[in-house]
Amino acid sequence: MASLVPFFVAERAYSYAAVSGIVLAASLLSSVAQPVFGVLTDRFAMPWLLPVSTLLGGVGIALSGVSDSYAVTLAVVAVSGIGVAAYHPESARVARLVGRGSHKAMGWFSLGGNLGFAVAPVMVAVVVATGGLRLTPLLVLPAVVGAATCLLVLRALERRQAGGAGATVVTGKDDKASFVRLSLAVVCRSVVFIGLSTFVSLYTAERMNGSTAAGTAALCVLYLGGAVGSVLGGALADRWDRVTVSRWSYLITAGSVAGLVFVPGPALFLFVMLTSAGLYVPFSLQVTLGQDYLPSRVGTASGITLGLTVSIGGLVSPLIGAVADRTSLQTALAPLVLMPLLSWLLFRALPEPGVPPSVAAPPKGDNPDATISPAQPGLR
Repeated sequence: MASLVPFFVAERAYSYAAVSGIVLAASLLSSVAQPVFGVLTDRFAMPWLLPVSTLLGGVGIALSGVSDSYAVTLAVVAVSGIGVAAYHPESARVARLVGRGSHKAMGWFSLGGNLGFAVAPVMVAVVVATGGLRLTPLLVLPAVVGAATCLLVLRALERRQAGGAGATVVTGKDDKASFVRLSLAVVCRSVVFIGLSTFVSLYTAERMNGSTAAGTAALCVLYLGGAVGSVLGGALADRWDRVTVSRWSYLITAGSVAGLVFVPGPALFLFVMLTSAGLYVPFSLQVTLGQDYLPSRVGTASGITLGLTVSIGGLVSPLIGAVADRTSLQTALAPLVLMPLLSWLLFRALPEPGVPPSVAAPPKGDNPDATISPAQPGLR
């Protein structure tokens, strides 16, 4: 959705607040629906949600440019948000089962999504810059391919389970207090990422003499940095524990966000990359941490860490847009520097699951989880 924001501003003369409302529409229903889908996937095997939700998300985006009506645009974007909400809990569950709870597996899972985000600005620019927003229906094609790929993967997993190669799941005692603190840290992260996803292309174009190409490039860099960070997070967590890696990542990210907002010139692109990588180093680690804090409700944990807390960032976007309309984008983005610092503070109070707070992280290769039990049938 963020890739279309500059085109809504250019073609429909939407204000910063108006485009923030579109991001909000995608986030609002998604933020409410994801925990619901998480609870459902904890109770029932629902692998069919993966292709259906992929297609639904793509259809919403494809229809966003068809009507000049702002209300219709909000409605179809909200439909896309529901597709995203339905996808995340079940996909995170499947990734966890296939990877046997490995944070590396979740990192590779996140990498796929980030590569898609990185390609999106280029794809949107090619399609929409050529024929305007009326060509957005073409954007459904990647969703069709993605849905078909989901079906192929699910069939392969079913054959694997039928052959006796079932995945494992981790069980243990729920740590609700730590999960709440983790969720608050993810909320702070999402405020930064959604805020930058919405406005970094406009901010870059503003600082680069109105260059739309520079804005598109900045958005690509933001998502490519995420792809790097997702894989890097898993590698670093092999050397240190997930909580330590996430904590230091947020502290470094606070400095890179400050550079993005305040340092002039082409150095902006470097700080966009550093900010993105810093925000995504903890991303997959947070998902597995949430699942380990709530091992009896993996779907719910995934729905909250991947969905509710991330989507809440979209609720702040209209506020950023309103401040930008009254002052400037730089002034509106400046408070984002504080968000990674809050995440850092929250992570200081978090234990590594299975390890007492006063005990060092386990050596590389050790499994801190308490017990392992066989997976349930049906991609459970």
